[in-house]
Amino acid sequence: MSKDPEIILENKKIRTLRILVDSASLLISRGDLSREESWEMVEKVKQWAVILFPGKEDTFDLIYLPRFRRIIEERFPLH
Repeated sequence: MSKDPEIILENKKIRTLRILVDSASLLISRGDLSREESWEMVEKVKQWAVILFPGKEDTFDLIYLPRFRRIIEERFPLH
């Protein structure tokens, strides 16, 4: 059973983004990054997301930004 090449490529992109997000989340929550470096990491992941899925910046902000914000705020509380 042959799959559509476009579907295969889309699934690869989704897996790649999931790995990037999960890796960055782990590095931010358990790594030696500063708050500023953590936000820089989020920006780099977003840049990759836009490369993988052009025009989907708003989707990244809606789905992943709250997750990163929560992780960073837990790691670096402001009060």
